[in-house]
Amino acid sequence: MKQPLGVILAGGLATRMGGGDKGLLTLGGQSILSHVLDRLTPQVAGLALNANGDPARFARFGLPVLPDTIDGFAGPLAGVLAGLDWAAEQGAETIVTVAADTPFFPCDLVPRLMLASEGQAHPLVLAATKGDAQTKSKSSSGLIRHPTFGLWPVALRDDLRAALQDGLRKVVIWTDKHDGRLAEFPVTDPDPFFNVNTPEDLETAARWA
Repeated sequence: MKQPLGVILAGGLATRMGGGDKGLLTLGGQSILSHVLDRLTPQVAGLALNANGDPARFARFGLPVLPDTIDGFAGPLAGVLAGLDWAAEQGAETIVTVAADTPFFPCDLVPRLMLASEGQAHPLVLAATKGDAQTKSKSSSGLIRHPTFGLWPVALRDDLRAALQDGLRKVVIWTDKHDGRLAEFPVTDPDPFFNVNTPEDLETAARWA
């Protein structure tokens, strides 16, 4: 499999932070998005940012900015679809997505997702960890799925588009339908999939950074 392209999902509403872009908040002297870029850039063949609204606010990062192509706030799957459409234009087979508000994700995210996809006709893998979180998506194996961190096949983009147009919003319903797999990552300190949702989260992340 060719090296995937990377797509940073920044389309969230950030309501618990009072609105705005969580990725542009400052953490350890630079934006959270800069931390994300530092981790993802070496792992992928190219990068784009999924975000809605005026793309000029991200101009300093020099990335293509991909708006959702599904009307209304359709959640992370809409960002995945925007990334898959962009990747198709680049002639790529797969993308890896990460969240713009998660600055500590694994530096080996992409190779581990790719390893877990071996043998799949359409590589489709979500990151997962062990844990007791109540608000996360738990699989039948007891692992907590992290739906914004995944490997996605360009070949299924039209299927995803149809599902979104039919009202599907939950990531794992679609991935389960297509026999998606999980790649288990170790739980470390800090939590690799810790995301900044509240001002208190930002304070916690600052201590770790």
